[in-house]
Amino acid sequence: MPKPPSSESVEQSGAFRAFIAQKGLRATRQRMAVFEAARSIQGHYTAEDLMKKARALDRSVSRATIYRAIPLLIGSSIVREVDVGRDHKYYLAEAGSATFRAQLICESCETIVEVEAPFMEWYGKAVAAKHGMRPISQKLQVTALCERCQKRKTARL
Repeated sequence: MPKPPSSESVEQSGAFRAFIAQKGLRATRQRMAVFEAARSIQGHYTAEDLMKKARALDRSVSRATIYRAIPLLIGSSIVREVDVGRDHKYYLAEAGSATFRAQLICESCETIVEVEAPFMEWYGKAVAAKHGMRPISQKLQVTALCERCQKRKTARL
């Protein structure tokens, strides 16, 4: 027996439907499958991962639907895009955290760890204000080597 949707889920669904309606789009079965898939994947995922999950919910979801839906998901704050400078981007379901987050990215296996970095918001505002500017966005990413990759690298030496 499926679990009833949480109030947060219903609220996000309504907000997403309102957002796409404002754009003159309909809440099609395929778009809503992408929405549900995006919310249900734990951790960081690629567009390909999202497509697999969405197709498990609705076989008619196409690659084009995924790539058209991603900007809608980002624009409605359902997911956040994480660009780690590779040939693809990652996405992460927004958890509603008001605290700024930074990423630790393993250079070898591309594991991404989200860390709370509340000082970054203050720092960004302070530096921008010093130069008469207003921050629009900022990011902090640290490229590192995870423990598993460190061990693998040491074993090869």
